[in-house]
Amino acid sequence: MKKEITLTALAKELGGELVGDGNLTINGIRDIEEALPGDLAFILKKKYEHLLEKTKASCCVVPSQVTETLNNKPIIRCKNPNLAFKKAAELILPNHIPHPKGIHEKAVIADNVTLGKDVSIGCYAVLESGSKIGDGTVIYPHCYIGCRTEIGKNSIIYPNVTIRENIKIGNRVIIHPGSVIGSDGYGYEATRTGHQKIPHIGDVIIEDDVEIGACTTVDRAKIAHTKIGRGTKIDNLVQVAHNVTMGPNCIIVSQCGISGSVKIGKNVIMGGQVGMVEHIEIGDNVMIGAKGGVIKSIPAKSIMAGIPVRPIKKTMKILALEEKLPEIYERLKKIEKKLGVK
Repeated sequence: MKKEITLTALAKELGGELVGDGNLTINGIRDIEEALPGDLAFILKKKYEHLLEKTKASCCVVPSQVTETLNNKPIIRCKNPNLAFKKAAELILPNHIPHPKGIHEKAVIADNVTLGKDVSIGCYAVLESGSKIGDGTVIYPHCYIGCRTEIGKNSIIYPNVTIRENIKIGNRVIIHPGSVIGSDGYGYEATRTGHQKIPHIGDVIIEDDVEIGACTTVDRAKIAHTKIGRGTKIDNLVQVAHNVTMGPNCIIVSQCGISGSVKIGKNVIMGGQVGMVEHIEIGDNVMIGAKGGVIKSIPAKSIMAGIPVRPIKKTMKILALEEKLPEIYERLKKIEKKLGVK
């Protein structure tokens, strides 16, 4: 359900500066090139301010650096338009995701499952013996919750998520479709008769306010715990192997592969497709560029990139030289010819 709000009230809620008619109302949010009268649109960077000229939106939220309006279009200047978008969406489109309500008659729930208040469970979801679900948590259709697994309050488990046995998930955790939490770690011992599977009897602990993207896997520990720290955000298609420990507030972008027993500090950022070997440590506040190949531990506050990763300035110099290799090669051939060197 959409909610209508005046521009004066909206600007106050967003903490922005309104330029234009405050009595106008908006009741929707759209992309600036598709917006219609009654819609609110957004420009996140000043370089896109030319889009104000043609948009049909009733109002646009813009960065503080935008000083002019075009065609007398009302604008709301905000220091952080992206956070303003978050607040506006919560105000105008509070139910933009229609979560299922209540417990569906075709959900399969074992007799000794503990359900908190206002829990919602979708069609064909399966909750095994001894599992516990906290107040306000939503479990979408076709999810599997293993025995003795605990999920905290106000979490959202989207369709087709598998959470195996003995997993502990905190409050306000979001897990997107197709992810698997608590699958066996990848561990075998080579013998004369073949690869012998090594049991993984540990668990996974996911702390409060973590978000895990679609089709991501978090393996259970061989012994003890695989742990994802509070507030960490993991993108789609990420592999977190057994016994990885990840500190709070990390950002892990899509297609990263984190090998077993890696220890990751707090506030670490990994670009897409970063890969790392097992049993290394990544210090606090480290940044690793996309496609980085990590083969040894990285001290705190480092900014790394490349294959293998090196300090970013060194990597940029190497890349600059690689661009010149054809020219260097031709010059070398000329020198060799002049010197008579074969």
